[in-house]
Amino acid sequence: MKPLAHRLRPSTFEDVVGQDHLVGPNGIIKTMLERKNLISFILYGSPGTGKTTIALITAQNAGMDFYHFNASTDNKALLKEISDTTMYRDIVLIIDEIHRMKTDVQDYLLPFVENGKITIIGITTLNPYSAVNPAIRSRCHIFKVEDIESEDIKKVLLKAIHSDEITYDGEVSNEVISYISERSNNEVRTALNMLEATLIYGAKEPLITLSIVKRAIGDKSLRLDGDGSSFFDILSAFQKSIRGSDVQASLHYLSRLLVIEDLQSIIRRLLVIVYEDVGLANPSLGPKVYAACQTALMVGLPEARIPLAVAVIDTALSPKSNTAITAIDKALETYKEGRVGPIPDHILNRYLIQHPESYKYPHDYKNSVVYQQYLPNNIKDDVYYEPKEESSYEIALKKRLEALKLL
Repeated sequence: MKPLAHRLRPSTFEDVVGQDHLVGPNGIIKTMLERKNLISFILYGSPGTGKTTIALITAQNAGMDFYHFNASTDNKALLKEISDTTMYRDIVLIIDEIHRMKTDVQDYLLPFVENGKITIIGITTLNPYSAVNPAIRSRCHIFKVEDIESEDIKKVLLKAIHSDEITYDGEVSNEVISYISERSNNEVRTALNMLEATLIYGAKEPLITLSIVKRAIGDKSLRLDGDGSSFFDILSAFQKSIRGSDVQASLHYLSRLLVIEDLQSIIRRLLVIVYEDVGLANPSLGPKVYAACQTALMVGLPEARIPLAVAVIDTALSPKSNTAITAIDKALETYKEGRVGPIPDHILNRYLIQHPESYKYPHDYKNSVVYQQYLPNNIKDDVYYEPKEESSYEIALKKRLEALKLL
């Protein structure tokens, strides 16, 4: 029998949760279908958030034949076989793991996309802005599939319990629904798999309780914490403790995370912290923390606790500065608001070919510095990075910045 998550895969957009911006009443994908004007797009997001489901429902309602192609395992011969059908009709091609598309496959596909014979629906867990080949990316719109909120996962679980696919006749407590939703890592598929395992394990019980679901899901889920708080709450408390320079609390939350034995989650969060919260107050700490994290992965648990403890103590007690994240977020906000102008001619290579004298090469000047405008005219006075005085390093950066302003 197919898994419950497969049997309950939504067949209409109305059954898809958490993605109204794409498939809700005013969603972009639903609007394209209603106007019979489907364009190539790429869906990206975390596992279990509905990317494949959205792709399938879209293809089924596009009024065209559709085919599946896996960029990781399928080859050019299969693509040629699929593309031959375009002699008679336009088609939709769902491409799984589109970030893995080989060059020869891509080169063969692009002309069909250009002339509209093939409409692509790409699927990837990676950010296509960095992971997908620009030749493909530039021909597709890019839509993010958001992580599913716990409340939406609860709705899916409740609907599943009352569906014809569930043969269990007893009652499932609200505690169980909440427990599964919190431990599903925001993945609908994982939540349904957990529910299925729980109902199989407790099939003879009149009431599925918290103790039953904990035994059914397994030891690691049971040990996420001792007081019922969620895994992500612990991760958040871990970061806030380090940000607040409370080394004792930082080690406490590290210990709770270590019990889960999920080194990857600890390391990802710790690497974010060292650049988000310490940043330019102690820039040499980043490589040190990275080395400690790599060591933890190499030695594994239980020894991994030692280099991670070193990294956490060092990070918690380090000076703090968030100026880097603040600066890049300001720059991103400016760009997303549309405040963008043309790059000045004197730093454009195609202009410099004809006018090489217009660019002032800084190394030809005293101290390798010369005044020259680099920002577009309409935002030439924008300021993104504003240094703090939390450490000697950033004080030095501030003095450098002030000196440059005098040029």
